[in-house]
Amino acid sequence: MSDHTRRLEVTCCIAGGGPAGMMLGFLLARAGVPVAVLEKHADFFRDFRGDTIHPSTLEVMHELGMLDRFLARPHQRADELGGTIGNESFVMADFRHLPTRCKFIAFMPQWDFLDFIAGEARGLPSFHLEMAAEVVDLVVDRGRVCGVRVRTAQGVLDVTADLVVAADGRHSTLRDKAGLAVVDLGAPMDVLWLRLSRRPDDGGQSLGHIDRGAIFVTIDRGDYWQCALVIPKGGFDALRQRGIEAFRAEIGHFAPALADRAGEIARWDDVKLLTVAVDRMPRWHRPGLLFIGDAAHAMSPVGGVGINLAIQDAIAAANLLGRKLRDHAVRDDDLAAVQRRRQWPTRLTQGMQLVIQNKIIRRVLAGDTAPRVPLLVRMLQRFPMLRRIPARIVGLGFRPEHIRPR
Repeated sequence: MSDHTRRLEVTCCIAGGGPAGMMLGFLLARAGVPVAVLEKHADFFRDFRGDTIHPSTLEVMHELGMLDRFLARPHQRADELGGTIGNESFVMADFRHLPTRCKFIAFMPQWDFLDFIAGEARGLPSFHLEMAAEVVDLVVDRGRVCGVRVRTAQGVLDVTADLVVAADGRHSTLRDKAGLAVVDLGAPMDVLWLRLSRRPDDGGQSLGHIDRGAIFVTIDRGDYWQCALVIPKGGFDALRQRGIEAFRAEIGHFAPALADRAGEIARWDDVKLLTVAVDRMPRWHRPGLLFIGDAAHAMSPVGGVGINLAIQDAIAAANLLGRKLRDHAVRDDDLAAVQRRRQWPTRLTQGMQLVIQNKIIRRVLAGDTAPRVPLLVRMLQRFPMLRRIPARIVGLGFRPEHIRPR
C-alpha cells in the first residue's frame, strides 16, 4: 500500500453523487450520521440526464422545509402531459388534482437539483462530499464489506465505513465487484438527446409526437427545447452512416414546427446517445453493502420516473437505517428491509414500462403501419377525470415515501 494513501472513516459511505446518493447522504447527515458521498466526476454537469422532478419529490422538499428555496431555481412547470399521434392531440395525465402541495412536474436540469442538495448538505457537520473521487473496489473483511478504495487526483483514498451504499448508476462498478446478479428485462429502443432553440411564439407545452417509425419528445426548457428522438435499439450507427444532413432532415420530418432549426445540430457531438436498459438485481444487498437507485434497478425513460424512484429508495433507506447507523447496529436484515420496502414499487413500475415498450413503442418504431390512437387514450379524452389515474402513477408512484422525524 502506498504511503500516499489517504484514509477516511465514516459510518456510511455512499458511492455515487447522483439523485439517490446525494439525497441519502443529505438525509443521513441531517439525522446525525457521519456520511461521505463519493462522486467520480469533478462537477454535476451531465447534460440530458433525468430532469423531471415529480410531485412526489416536490412533496419531500416541502416536508424538509426546502421547497421555496428549491423552486427559486429556474425551472418550468407542467400541469399536464400529453402528445400527438399522427394529427390527433391528446392529454394523458392531469396533475392538478393530486393530494400534494405541488400539483405539477418541475423540469430542472439535474445538475441544478444535485447542486441544490449538495448546498443544503454542506451546512451539516457530519456530511462530507468528495468530488472527482472514483470508487474502484470494495474492501472486504471476513465476508463483510467494510469500506471502499477510491481513485482521486491526490492519489488513493481508502474509506472505512459500517455501511457502503452503492448508488453508482446503471453501469455500477460496485455491482460487478460484489458479484451480485442482475436480470436484464430488455428494451427495444435507445434515445438520442439534443437541443433546439425555442421562440416566444412556440408555446410551452411539453409533448410526445408519435408517428410512423418515430417518437419525438419536446420539453420546454425556457430558451430552448430539450428534444429526444426514440430510435430502435442499436440504430444510432446506421443514422450516423447516413450523415448529419440526413439526420437534420429526419428531425424536420418528425417535428415540422422545428424544421427550420434543425441546422443548429452542427455535428454529431451535439447529439447524446442514451443506451436504454431495463434491469434489476434479485438481491440488493450483502453484509455491509446496499444497492439503491439505478444501481439496483435501471429504469426505462418511459414516464421519466427513474430519478424519482431513485429518490424514493434513498428516503426509504434513510428512514429504515438512520437510527441504526447512529447506533452502529445495522445488520443484513435491515438492508433486506430496504429491498422489501422498495422492491414491489420497482417491479410494478418496470412492469408498466415494459408493457408500453413492447405493446406501443416497439410497434411504432417498426413503422409497419400508421399509429392509431389507442382506446385507452380515447377514453382519457372522453372522460377527463380518468386522467387523474396516470397522473397519480407518474406523479406519485406506487409507494411514495415521506420524511420521518429525526
